[in-house]
Amino acid sequence: MGSLHARLLAGVGMFVGLALASAGAEAATRGGTLIYARYADSLFLDPVLNDANVDIWILTNLYDTLLAPTSDGQGVSPSLATKWDVATDGKTVTLTLRSGVKFSDGSPLTPQDVKWSLDRARDPKAGAWNFTLAAVDTIETGPDTVVLKLKHADPTLLPALATFNAAILPQKQFEASSGSSMEEKAKAFAEHPIGTGPFAFVSWKRGEVMKLKRNDYYWKMGEDGKPLPYLDALEFPVIPDDSTRLLKLKAGEIDGTEFVPYARVKDLQADPSLRMELWPSTRVRYLTLYVGDKYKDGSPNPISNPKVRQALNYAINKDAVIQITTLNLGKPMRSYMSSSTPLFSGAAPLYPYDPAKAKALLAEAGFANGFSFSCLSLSGNGDDANDLTAAQQMWAQIGVKLKIEQVDNPTRTAKYRAEDFQCRTSAWTDDIADPSEITSYFAYYPNIHSLHSGFDDKRIDELFEKSQEENDKTARTAEYKEIQDRYNSAAPIVYLYETPYPVAFRKNAKGFVQIPLGNNLFESAYIEK
Repeated sequence: MGSLHARLLAGVGMFVGLALASAGAEAATRGGTLIYARYADSLFLDPVLNDANVDIWILTNLYDTLLAPTSDGQGVSPSLATKWDVATDGKTVTLTLRSGVKFSDGSPLTPQDVKWSLDRARDPKAGAWNFTLAAVDTIETGPDTVVLKLKHADPTLLPALATFNAAILPQKQFEASSGSSMEEKAKAFAEHPIGTGPFAFVSWKRGEVMKLKRNDYYWKMGEDGKPLPYLDALEFPVIPDDSTRLLKLKAGEIDGTEFVPYARVKDLQADPSLRMELWPSTRVRYLTLYVGDKYKDGSPNPISNPKVRQALNYAINKDAVIQITTLNLGKPMRSYMSSSTPLFSGAAPLYPYDPAKAKALLAEAGFANGFSFSCLSLSGNGDDANDLTAAQQMWAQIGVKLKIEQVDNPTRTAKYRAEDFQCRTSAWTDDIADPSEITSYFAYYPNIHSLHSGFDDKRIDELFEKSQEENDKTARTAEYKEIQDRYNSAAPIVYLYETPYPVAFRKNAKGFVQIPLGNNLFESAYIEK
């Protein structure tokens, strides 16, 4: 299994490398509209009060950050800031702003816009992401600089400035939006967002289609020496059913689509009219378990017992699921974070298949005769259906009955955030080149109750808070190893697999890039004529 996966990943890397090389070698065509189908619609186009990929991967085309992730997802590069200087003691960061940048409405970007945006993003009352900028004490501005004064040196600050929640918005336009509170203004502004990204918002018919157009004021240049983007417009129709999206792609009704079911990859690779792309990723696939003592309806929760959660994990044959769902394009998880995430720690796949051990653990927990529970699944999603059908059959072997509840994405998200679920299908992609983000979501209770699961380990909370101020890499590595060891042994999730990003396009739709942090980048995309 391991050698096969290594060969597959080598092929993936070669494919992506060739795709990037060919995109750079050909002259891009200007103009036209690219139609890219999505499995689910966005919810809310504000970068601060947000944490959903369906929003994030649109936001990165509307807004810019001071720094940008590198193409490998491991570092940072210039964006709205052309350079940055970190003081010797690590407590002052001076950023020089790019000159002449304008928002999509033609208004100039100012240092005050930057200060206001970062102050809003670091507000402890604003969103789940404020912790990424918590080290910032004050922000000062100059004619073309922004100076961040820190409470303490922060090893995560530069990657944080390249993360979507640190996007720069126009202060005056935001504050002119209707509403008396910041939340109300954010909702109003997000109905017609204004940023400095490559595309500008046009319209949004919720549940059906979102339309963007080229930002005529965008600052970045294309290979032809003219401003990007190459496209005149982008359209994002919402087509939840996997099969329908692929039929439309094959028929030429759309130019590309996200989240291709892994079971269809070989089929699309064989179609001469298509280009099946597998991008290196930080994507992990798992099932989120609610682990509180009682469910929302007051009934007792058997999964609150860690031995039950361990049993559920041991009863899953990961290799079989990977074969069924991904056709061996995946690999077993060795931690809750991907093996590409900095400070990852995991020597071997977690919870190797052992149904006898699973039965023994259930008996020890007082469930020798098993129990029943339900899991939320996305309707029309092939990967969800394959994963849960396999899990359902495997758990039945240890006396556990699984009910699969198919719902749409807004319903699943609402139940998840309300902590009114027993289990849900889940996937995660890093947005920052640091383990702090995924850990704050999965394991740090004060943020979002550990994936809204109710999992609470005070020692993990303590270690995470220490790690946010730890500048000694050896010490920080040790802190993250203990966090991962404690979390993985408690098993608040069912560990499934890591996978590349599967994206498919028509042959003439080129230049799209998806980096390991998930960002869908259309600034250099074009339709070959």
